[in-house]
Amino acid sequence: MTQNPQLTMALSKGRIFEETLPLLEQAGIVVTEHPDQSRKLILPTSRDDLRILIVRASDVPTYVQYGAADFGIAGKDVLYEYSKEHPGGLYQPIDLNIARCRLAVAVREGFDYDAAVRQGARLRVATKYVNVAREHFARKGVYVDIIKLYGSMELAPLVGLADAIVDVVSTGGTLRANGLVAVEDVMPVSSRLIVNQAALKTRAAVLQPILDAFEQATPSQG
Repeated sequence: MTQNPQLTMALSKGRIFEETLPLLEQAGIVVTEHPDQSRKLILPTSRDDLRILIVRASDVPTYVQYGAADFGIAGKDVLYEYSKEHPGGLYQPIDLNIARCRLAVAVREGFDYDAAVRQGARLRVATKYVNVAREHFARKGVYVDIIKLYGSMELAPLVGLADAIVDVVSTGGTLRANGLVAVEDVMPVSSRLIVNQAALKTRAAVLQPILDAFEQATPSQG
């Protein structure tokens, strides 16, 4: 297979994309089309040797690990789950400190969470973060039945599907709008630059300067 002469970066639409744009610009790279105004899934940039793939957030690590993209940006939540299934497959050199939020446990307002998680208790938990949730409750000595969902997580406690959810929380507005409350933080989340290990070796001359520019442009934590 001949090597694509272009560098390819995998990004997801939404907050990560928007907060990556200033970092790209500080690295001298402008994305010349916006995914919200274009149906294209491969976007050009101001550099002839760099293109952007628009993929689902949960698919970014797969595109990078298997070489369809040389590098990309994904949240710690996605990377943690992915690394449990594919250990050692990705190089994660830089925490970009963007798209910051947290994974948290949430329940219906009025639900007695403290009583529900007493030592030896059993809890039904809906989440797409199966490994994170299982490990979190194992540390507490709580048995859990994990119900894997991919969206509309807030419905699960409201209709009796689950006692609790583990999901990404930013402002908490969606929880409040649906009568839920966050009762426990599981882990902080920020987005990280990830790199295909083979690309880092074979294309270092073109890839490393971009990685260095990202590192210099990354906002400090605080």
